[in-house]
Amino acid sequence: MKKVAVIQDLSSFGKCSLTAAIPVLSVMGVQACPLPTAILSAQTEYSSFFCEDLTANMPFFINEWQNSHEHFDGIHTGFITGKAQIVHILNFLDIFHNANTTVLVDPVMGDRGTAYTNFDEELLAYMKILVKRADIVTPNLTECCLLNGLSYQSLERYVEEKDFLKKVEEAGMQLAQETGAQVIITGISPPSKSPSAQSIGNMYIGSSSAVYSSIPYNGKSYSGTGDLFASIMMGSLMRGDSLTEAIELAEKFLTVSIEDTALEGSSTVAGVNFEKFLRLLL
Repeated sequence: MKKVAVIQDLSSFGKCSLTAAIPVLSVMGVQACPLPTAILSAQTEYSSFFCEDLTANMPFFINEWQNSHEHFDGIHTGFITGKAQIVHILNFLDIFHNANTTVLVDPVMGDRGTAYTNFDEELLAYMKILVKRADIVTPNLTECCLLNGLSYQSLERYVEEKDFLKKVEEAGMQLAQETGAQVIITGISPPSKSPSAQSIGNMYIGSSSAVYSSIPYNGKSYSGTGDLFASIMMGSLMRGDSLTEAIELAEKFLTVSIEDTALEGSSTVAGVNFEKFLRLLL
């Protein structure tokens, strides 16, 4: 069984980060080995939450795993609290990353044009270093803009879908060139003349071209969908699927999970009802 080190937080409520990654990887036949960056009573979009930062504990995990001669087929990073954690992750990569290890970095820094509360210029500078160590980077559109210096607000001037997507493609190509990684930009919602025709999609930036695919969009942003997407990418790669196959599977999985959640009328901060659809990943 292949093993993936999953370096991100554990939030008890919100169905994101480790509570999303562990079941997805497990059902896809991969052993998830968590290295928690923080423990939260609920993800940070809740109006109130407790957070215990685990930066000081990360070296103990790294040392114990090194002493036990552990190895990983994949390394998957998600939410981190700041620069100090990236320093630990870079050390982790120095020890455990080899030619047979797939590194996926989900550069969690913001969404919908707004940076998260833990974001600062120092975190951005170190995240730019980390993504250059990745084989695959899965930023949402906000994070892609932060990484390559494009103003998110500047995209609002493009009122035609094709012009909007062309600019996103240029941003993705720039990020791919700067990092040497394959880039998948998530959460892209192009301008639409009709609310009923809104869509949300993902753009895969290959070596010389980009492929955009989309699903219907209900206008709501649910907690954890990016984490589920990235976890499916990693699980798919571990079992030998191509990235295009992985994206297709993730879109199918998220579509039914979101539709079920919308019918139930759950709060967006509570995440999506993905558990009953894990069978689709088998």
